[in-house]
Amino acid sequence: MSGLADTTLQLTSGARIPQVGLGVWQTPSGAATRQAIAAALEVGYRHIDTARIYGNEADVGAAIRDSGVPRAEIFLTTKLWNSDQGYDQALRAFDASCKRLGLDDVDLYLIHWPVAGKRLESWRALERIHEDGRARSIGVSNFLVPHLEELLGNAKQIPAVNQIEVTPFLQRRETRALCARHGIVVEAYSPLTHGRRLDHPVVQEIARRAGRTVAQVLLRWGLQHGLVVLPKSTKPARIAENGALFDFALDDGAMSELDALEEGLVTGWDPAEQP
Repeated sequence: MSGLADTTLQLTSGARIPQVGLGVWQTPSGAATRQAIAAALEVGYRHIDTARIYGNEADVGAAIRDSGVPRAEIFLTTKLWNSDQGYDQALRAFDASCKRLGLDDVDLYLIHWPVAGKRLESWRALERIHEDGRARSIGVSNFLVPHLEELLGNAKQIPAVNQIEVTPFLQRRETRALCARHGIVVEAYSPLTHGRRLDHPVVQEIARRAGRTVAQVLLRWGLQHGLVVLPKSTKPARIAENGALFDFALDDGAMSELDALEEGLVTGWDPAEQP
């Protein structure tokens, strides 16, 4: 599928990240995860996003090995969970994730949540992991402006990525602007609003005009704003649909209509509540 593997963004670490990835949050361990990844890799995805707390790292690793796609062609992310934060704990947690994945290294390792009192020590551990060459890039997730400002004031290395919930209905403009100033790539999780706005009349009308699905319109909006998008599905047809984003573009009018939909819709965790 044209564009899925080739359309990448440059990270400050020097690596390149494919702009569309398959997320496996809430994808059950076992066959469901393996089959979803197999379907994604078959249609051209080369970016897989998992986490320790998802409980499916072992299946992600197995699916990658079984796919026949060279490991070097796949951009793999996993994440440090809250109960594993702190310097020594984070180092051990990374080792455990690699063991479950069946790999010696990953392409991107993220702090999953800005745990107060521990996130700076956790970041120090991620810097060590990066220096040791075991994570080619390191970053954060769910960090908003206050969390980023604290980190940037103490870090030796700027995060390559910040993974946050972003949709036309939750645009996090201040956080995205701060990331842009520091060269931090923003990854959008839950880019399809957990299905809660797929029936929105404005998005449906734009999809009708474009001859595309509502999901494709929401994902294309993210791409045109320079985001990495991480849709999730276990259905092969939907996985293929979510990747078919590179043979059309939204015009300026459609982008403006989508930009006007901001309503602060948080469908998952809200890091604004985290000190």
